Amino acid sequence: MDSSPNAQENNDSPYVNAVLRMSKLVHKRQRSPWLWNDVIYSLTPSGREHDKCLRILHDFTNKVIDERIADRAAKNNSSQKEEEDGETSKEEDVFKRRKRLAFLDLLLEAYDKGEISREGVREEVDTFMFEGHDTTAAGILFALYLLGRHPEIQQKVQEEVDLFFDRRPETLSVDDLKDLRYLECVIKEVQRIFPSVPHFARKTTEDCQLGEYFAPKGTTVGVSPMALHRNPEIWPAPLQFNPDRFLPENSQGRHPFAFLPFSAGPRNCIGQRFALMEEKIVLSHVLRSFNVESTQTFDELLTCAELITRPKEGLFVTLGKRQ
Repeated sequence: MDSSPNAQENNDSPYVNAVLRMSKLVHKRQRSPWLWNDVIYSLTPSGREHDKCLRILHDFTNKVIDERIADRAAKNNSSQKEEEDGETSKEEDVFKRRKRLAFLDLLLEAYDKGEISREGVREEVDTFMFEGHDTTAAGILFALYLLGRHPEIQQKVQEEVDLFFDRRPETLSVDDLKDLRYLECVIKEVQRIFPSVPHFARKTTEDCQLGEYFAPKGTTVGVSPMALHRNPEIWPAPLQFNPDRFLPENSQGRHPFAFLPFSAGPRNCIGQRFALMEEKIVLSHVLRSFNVESTQTFDELLTCAELITRPKEGLFVTLGKRQ
């Protein structure tokens, strides 16, 4: 967003605290049917705290959006004045058009064209801010655990990472990351076994026949990527960690909805490419410098499905400096 809540330096950040509390409140409400009614929920202590946290989150997002709109307006006015005064060259104009924009600027360009509403902008920003850190962190966490349990796969990743960095300067581009192909297979296999989002829902917009079940228009349908990704009819030996499943030659003919870590369709996760890029960057740098080991067995690993998939009692890995 080209804006920072200063979360890592400010332990008492109201925004960060509101994110943490909102996650717990939403999860508690999901498990409490007597709190599903909005009127009843608003009268409870949890409901009042929920509304307070929501105001903090929305106020922060709206403030960022308002500041950016004002900044864009000021820059546009300045650019128009320069054009009127003949102070900009064609080269400068081309540079400005090609300059990479922050995600929020791209949303606001769509807003200016009438392609998205103001509320839609805020919702997309909330999605990135609220869901764009925990899910990625969980993916990195489970990747390190599984690589620590499978040293032969870890070695293949490290060989790819070493070759990747040997051929490039320290400064990387987005296109460079596409060459970490086996690491991408690893990340996808991690998301198959431990999808960061364990459950999501959709509302039918027309009558649907789902196999032997009929879902009339307006039905809320729950989808569990965790169950889908571990279905042995789709994924043989589903609990086996095997990144080769996602090699191009092994992916041919697979149903496009057999793998849904980021949902699918018009309401899929807007940040999935960004999340994949983040995980590649972090994991490649960790594996470039360290060997990872874990003695915690799969049976000892207890997961819980909150808003994201988490290890109930933590994950334990050892990092050893590579020679």
